Amino acid sequence: MDFTQLQERLRLELLRKIERGTLSVSLLARQTGLGQGHISNFLRSRRRLSLGTLDKIMNAQRLSVPDLLPPERNSVLSELGRERGQIPLVSHAVAVFEPYIRASSVQRLLTYPSDTIEAWRPLCTAARRQWERFVAVRVGSEESGPMEPLILKEALVILDRHYNSFKPYHEGAANVYGVKVGSRLAFRYAEFTANRLVLRPQGLGYPIDVVTVGMGEMANDSLIGRVALIQNEP
Repeated sequence: MDFTQLQERLRLELLRKIERGTLSVSLLARQTGLGQGHISNFLRSRRRLSLGTLDKIMNAQRLSVPDLLPPERNSVLSELGRERGQIPLVSHAVAVFEPYIRASSVQRLLTYPSDTIEAWRPLCTAARRQWERFVAVRVGSEESGPMEPLILKEALVILDRHYNSFKPYHEGAANVYGVKVGSRLAFRYAEFTANRLVLRPQGLGYPIDVVTVGMGEMANDSLIGRVALIQNEP
């Protein structure tokens, strides 16, 4: 792992803590003596850190280099790496917040035709390329309602976390995404217009959600991944 990769993994770890509510920019500024603007620019990938500044942040958060390395794989996940047709089923929280899937987070492995998976095209930001790509999640009734009949209750959905672009995957057809809304995972059509993230349901009885994107924030970060496959039948 080189210095650039170390910084990116630190950035992802800090963002994960902020999203989960265990850290804030102001708290980190107080812990390190750094300006909030300096920290915000780093979190938004607008600047890099010097070695000394990186040390300050890691010391303040009690992080070491091994903490930022991808977790070790057990035999199950090692096999996952060899068999590309296997995709881990995980919780919504893991899909949203965990760039690297730990063995302990895998509920079970789902097997799909490897040639189908390999044919899916990625299109993501540079930061997202650091994430492990495919995860599967199960959709509950609260999440499926707005997208019925496309996504039904108890459906299995595969998310391609290397596709967080608003560009249509198929020309003329809107993408369905797993979207981070607050701390939860929702499934919606999504577009970005006039500095607003517009989330559209499938069903007409559900509202359209409009989220204002703050200055310097990237709307793509709210897109956890394109819904690449929906399995409504067990």
